[in-house]
Amino acid sequence: MQIGFIGLGNMGAPMAANLAKAGHSVKGFDVAGAQAEGVTQVSSAAEAAQGSEIVITMLPNGEILKSVAAEILPAMDKDAIHLDCSTVDVASARMVAEEATAKGVEALDAPVSGGVGGAAGGTLTFMVGGSDAAFARALPLFDIMGQKAVHCGPSGNGQAAKICNNMILGVTMIATCEAFALADKLGLSREAMFDVVSTSSGYSWSMNAYCPAPGVGPKSPADNDYQPGFAADLMLKDLRLSQQAATDADADTPLGQAAMELYKQFVEDEDGKGRDFSAMLPRFEKRGRG
Repeated sequence: MQIGFIGLGNMGAPMAANLAKAGHSVKGFDVAGAQAEGVTQVSSAAEAAQGSEIVITMLPNGEILKSVAAEILPAMDKDAIHLDCSTVDVASARMVAEEATAKGVEALDAPVSGGVGGAAGGTLTFMVGGSDAAFARALPLFDIMGQKAVHCGPSGNGQAAKICNNMILGVTMIATCEAFALADKLGLSREAMFDVVSTSSGYSWSMNAYCPAPGVGPKSPADNDYQPGFAADLMLKDLRLSQQAATDADADTPLGQAAMELYKQFVEDEDGKGRDFSAMLPRFEKRGRG
């Protein structure tokens, strides 16, 4: 398959490399000049799009996505697919999909879960919005880049699923960190806390798979001085997207709002920038009731 790949950053580069390794012909472009193994470097996004059956984008935000879409959609063949794997706001995803349809291009929004490790290992989960036909055509690529792809409905629903999932993740990580900090002050060992909660009604992915307490449970960023697997900055971005979507949909999300405000304080006013989102635990350790 002829593939264009735009955005060869920490996530995009290993995804593109996996496609090339699987035997696909991949042309890549990155505004910062980043490259990926096995990918033919080209000089513009439009050049990457020309003649490609599927053009994949992995970009930082909705505004950049709209800008890149304006460049690549006119260069794409009719019936080609624009597969956007960025995490952006629902409105931007739907706007780009409408523009693609107007130019005879199929559109899929397919944000991912699994982080840099999942991108490198080909074990990402894709949450996909768009038509049944486009999803079926892209499925062989999802199978190379990931372990699971869920078709969530029409355009924008992939972003909706990602935003809702990560709102839950942000809220549960804060609750998990709060509980460990409280357990410390009540004289309960962290190992006992983990052994009870991980097999009781309080279990969650934040506790069982990504425990924020060093030396407890499976290995996690907490065991590497909170070097990011998923940075607090990115969690803040996703929580902001969730609250933007909640405003647009007139949805009441008080815990999502509170989580966003806590991560905003952590990243912008404290020492959270560049740390893993589970570094909320040492933050709560240092704080009292006031």
